Amino acid sequence: MPLEQNHIANFLKNNSNPRSKSELFNLLRDRIEELCEICSKDRIRNVLNPMCYHRFLLALRLLNGLEIEDQPEFCYGVHKDIVFRDFRNKTIIYKPNDAYLYLIDFFDVFFHGDYRKLNKFFSKKDFKEANKIFDDRINNRDEHFQYLLTDDKNFMVFKYEEKVHVAFIKENYALCNANRENITDLELLFGLCKLFARIYFPEIKLKLIPTNCVEIKTIIPKETILKISSTEPTEEDSKRDKYIWNVFPSELDTLSQFSKEINIYLDKKKNLVIRLHIGIESEGILNRSKRNLLRYRDLRLIFNILYRLYNDFYILHI
Repeated sequence: MPLEQNHIANFLKNNSNPRSKSELFNLLRDRIEELCEICSKDRIRNVLNPMCYHRFLLALRLLNGLEIEDQPEFCYGVHKDIVFRDFRNKTIIYKPNDAYLYLIDFFDVFFHGDYRKLNKFFSKKDFKEANKIFDDRINNRDEHFQYLLTDDKNFMVFKYEEKVHVAFIKENYALCNANRENITDLELLFGLCKLFARIYFPEIKLKLIPTNCVEIKTIIPKETILKISSTEPTEEDSKRDKYIWNVFPSELDTLSQFSKEINIYLDKKKNLVIRLHIGIESEGILNRSKRNLLRYRDLRLIFNILYRLYNDFYILHI
């Protein structure tokens, strides 16, 4: 019977012989270097069909602190160009979701012309000067993006239409088109919540509970609740009635799956309050008992539900 993935994983987990583990890691490293060398020499194949899925071996090196000089030069250049072409809505071989770039290359792709200045400002943590460049592009060059520097200045979040990019300032790299990657830091999670709230639902209340979670609180006003039908809606009833009766329960269930805690109650003014505690871990995403890290796509689903509640039940009231 041939070796399978779980055999190797179990061996590394259960075997206590450090020499055996070291030899296995050396075999894996040598194979990776050999594969990258073969792939880089065949440039047509490297461009059209790289030997590692979506060039994930570049991220393996980057996320472990290796410098750009340690990357296969041609492959990394193609990777950067794919991110650039996707940003410019040009034809690409594959969608570069969850693509990592060194910070200077991220600035070169998204802020070409100012990338050297931005790289210098970020290295010195001179965010006041960096913000001037971003604001000038937004106000005077008609560039459509939003950005936010997190409270402890470890991350900067950028939003271009539906795409989110995150600069990891201390680590000196950026995540482009964040999707399936995990959100591993509470400061970053709070920053993402603040940016989306600022854009889509500014009256929703946010609170950071240190080392634990982000509290999100929204309401359905009393006046709106009183207008909702007390019986199951018919075809002639309003969309809001149909939403509350037919959709809202399932969306509450979805929110509960991605939340550490969810509370629904009437406040002193008889408004219906929905309070979520969102952490970087959930007790049971998608009905699984195992704790799971929150992903960017999960957070987007939460924001979509909050956006609907805000626009259909809060904004119409005020």
